[in-house]
Amino acid sequence: MLTIYILIALASICYFWYYYLTRTFNYWKSRNVVGPKPVPLFGNLQDSAFRRKNIGVLFKEIYDAYPNEKVVGVFRMTTPCLLLRDLDVIKHVLIKDFDYFSDRGVSFGEKGLGNNLFHADSVMWRVLRNRFTPIFTSGKLKYMVYLLSQLGDKFIELVSDICQKQQEHEVHSLVQKYTIATISECAFGLKVDTISDTNSSIFKKIDNIVFAPTFIDEIDMMYPGILRKLEINPFPKDVPDFFEQLVKTVIEQRNGKPTDRKDFMDLILGLRQERKIQGPKRSEDENEITLELTDDIIAAQAFVFYAAGYETSATTMAFMLYALAKNPDIQIKVIAEVDQVLEKYDGKLSFEALNDLKYMEKVFYETLRFYPLVEPLQRKAQRDYKIPGMDVMVKKGQMVLISPLGIQHDEKYYPNPEKFDPERFSSENSSGRHTCAYLPFGTGPRNCIGMRFAKLQLYVCLAKLFSKFRVEPSKRTMPALRFIPRRFLMAAEGGIYLNIVRRDI
Repeated sequence: MLTIYILIALASICYFWYYYLTRTFNYWKSRNVVGPKPVPLFGNLQDSAFRRKNIGVLFKEIYDAYPNEKVVGVFRMTTPCLLLRDLDVIKHVLIKDFDYFSDRGVSFGEKGLGNNLFHADSVMWRVLRNRFTPIFTSGKLKYMVYLLSQLGDKFIELVSDICQKQQEHEVHSLVQKYTIATISECAFGLKVDTISDTNSSIFKKIDNIVFAPTFIDEIDMMYPGILRKLEINPFPKDVPDFFEQLVKTVIEQRNGKPTDRKDFMDLILGLRQERKIQGPKRSEDENEITLELTDDIIAAQAFVFYAAGYETSATTMAFMLYALAKNPDIQIKVIAEVDQVLEKYDGKLSFEALNDLKYMEKVFYETLRFYPLVEPLQRKAQRDYKIPGMDVMVKKGQMVLISPLGIQHDEKYYPNPEKFDPERFSSENSSGRHTCAYLPFGTGPRNCIGMRFAKLQLYVCLAKLFSKFRVEPSKRTMPALRFIPRRFLMAAEGGIYLNIVRRDI
């Protein structure tokens, strides 16, 4: 008899556990929204949760599977979310009805870097964005070009030295030396010699921690907002400690006051003297938002500017070098333009010279069409929102997701999408394209604030590289790239190996 009771108890526990893990799975079906069948506990993210597939690739597959749908019902673990496919709907969410979706829904504990410009909730974000936008004006960027160029020359010296020993290199880790040095110099005024110093273990450690997902992320998907409510920091103590010490060092070097460098830390120090900063009012009736600029908040901004400033550019450059090695006819045009511009400006890469690299700009845009870095884009509804033209409601607190990889490889918007073709971004070919058919930087008020700096950083490095070298496939170059499953940014699994060959000039 006891055995029967135990079996009944176990069966009851299994039933209620199964019910709990599948309790939401009728959500979209009951609302006549189609979507892939979810798996208990994991929803539609089983391959991502087990780190078998990059989450961006997974959402592209879902996007591709429903070509006739404007929206697709999906489940991140047990939580219902909506994948947006229709570009007009996406435009409403990201631009026209932005106030409904001003929050990314990725915020975590305020202490330990949580109040940074990327992760901050919509209230905090409005204040920070308003005050940090001036960093990226043309005047500030012109000053930074000089620093970028100096470090670019040092980087080319490194490339020249190592190419005497061998031609084949893993290009992502190579250009990462340049991007870490440039963000250190341009944003913080620190001469971090990662170019000639191969022992940059602290940055590799931070890179692995910041950009690798942990199972904390899956917990937050099951219980949205739990990280914020419980003040949970997804990063180990080493990361906030590093950035707190970084900020402390720069503040001491500058005696707590702005200098004439006009960089990120100068702006921070200027704001720090105010102690409190205000955000813009959206209407006369709205109360003014005030934020006390504590050392924690300063460290949080240092974290996001550093992490985003070096890794996104390094990854984009690696993808671009791979694409040019695989398409030598396009590389020849890039090299010809670099030579022409350098001749026109007496060998100097000024701000104006970089703006003349029109073909390189097309290659840059096509690289990010082919390999968008941030997947998927996501926004959290601030209040109930009815999808335009549909009888579908997004409830307050629910997430909507967008797949740039899916959109940018959709033949409706880019014929023959698997062909690498920079001419897609000629004025003739891009003039009639939908605003939301190209989303590597997002769009709308919450787009990437550092886009212009990232472009200059890349142009300087690659223009200097191609003035002396070309790239070609090596024995270890993959015929097609696979993306690392265990990484937030889209990054090549196994690295990108290419031959760097000195030009005969």
